[in-house]
Amino acid sequence: MALWPRPFPVSLKLDSALSAVTHVNTSHSDGYPRFLRRCFTEATDGPWTYIIWMVALTAVALVGANAWALQVRDGMVHTNMSDHVSWGLYIANFTFCVGLAAGGVMMVIPAYLYDDDDMHGLVIIGESVAIAAIVMSTLSVVVDLGRPDRFWHMIPGIGKFNWPMSMLTWDILVLNGYLLINLHIVGYLLYMRYLGLRPNPKWYVPFVMLSIVWAISIHTVTAFLYCGLGGRPFWNTALLAPRFLASAFVSGPAFIILALRVMRLSTKFHFPPQPARTLIQIIRVAMCANLLMLFSELFTLFYTGGGHAAAAQHLFFGSHGSYGLVPWIWTAMVLNIVGAILFFLPAALERGWLRIVACVMCIVGIWIEKGMGLIIPAFIPSTLHEVVEYSPSLVEWKITAGIWAFGLLLLSAMLKLIAAVFTSPSESGGIPE
Repeated sequence: MALWPRPFPVSLKLDSALSAVTHVNTSHSDGYPRFLRRCFTEATDGPWTYIIWMVALTAVALVGANAWALQVRDGMVHTNMSDHVSWGLYIANFTFCVGLAAGGVMMVIPAYLYDDDDMHGLVIIGESVAIAAIVMSTLSVVVDLGRPDRFWHMIPGIGKFNWPMSMLTWDILVLNGYLLINLHIVGYLLYMRYLGLRPNPKWYVPFVMLSIVWAISIHTVTAFLYCGLGGRPFWNTALLAPRFLASAFVSGPAFIILALRVMRLSTKFHFPPQPARTLIQIIRVAMCANLLMLFSELFTLFYTGGGHAAAAQHLFFGSHGSYGLVPWIWTAMVLNIVGAILFFLPAALERGWLRIVACVMCIVGIWIEKGMGLIIPAFIPSTLHEVVEYSPSLVEWKITAGIWAFGLLLLSAMLKLIAAVFTSPSESGGIPE
């Protein structure tokens, strides 16, 4: 299957051919550093549009880094968080990025569990999206730490944790484990292709299968981290973990569809239309499940009342003269519903603007729903029944934008490298299977 027709850079062709011929006599200790150097060269070179894009992302990331340095120097006073609302935009972004990473496995399930040949060559793209998302989620937690120099307390076996009862410990384990799994899969496939060798299935297929289970675990543990806090009744629902997974299986595939579209337009990367159509079918089912569980939650909140009702009332309709979260949640509701309707139109299965609009609407809608519409309301009203409004400060927005810029910078470099390496002629005869 010639899915990667773009010509390969001559210098990298020579390196690949040389590696393929001499791999028997060359140790990996010599070949792998050379491979990493070639990866760095390829990722930092390209047409002027790519250079401008990467420079713009770098500039935004540096603005975010500068804002974070200001926050580290002066403390969390630069944020609008308080004793009443102790988790804000950073943790909201963390929650969404974990779901985005979990949704990246949607390329793996059809390819390996259902033996979809068209999806095999694109699995590495889903894994790359997962890597970038995990990095962003980790950075979101780091910037939320008032004293980032004390991060070592979060390391199991070194820090002081209530193991194994601490959900935060479990969350750190599954997130870092998922990152290592995906780094191994992507790195191994690229390195074997660079050498001109067919990958040995025993060195990556078990890890691909493990990533399926691990992807589900990272978002499930994140949900348990919230719903296990008895003092926050807004999160105390058994539907939180299923809702997290359903929304992840919308945002992840939608983001992958956008990545595929960018690769096709910017690198002349061609692939069959069936993988994107399969992802759309997944989005349709997952979005319906997400909306169904959301409406079930709303019925429980507003019909039966209870401890959840005060936070839900403030979220959807405001309370005591405070209406800061109302525009956020209703915007998310409209975007999610309209995005779901667009995905069910026949035109969504075609390569066109409708598919892109539907993906963007669902991604933004879920980002709001799982962030400002989920994290913040649990703190309002407070445990003392006080209504303390929260809206992110400019410093918080700068830092969050910097995190996203760094994640997109990393993803762009990986996608360009994938397009370059997999367009090279190799002895394996095509896409790794």
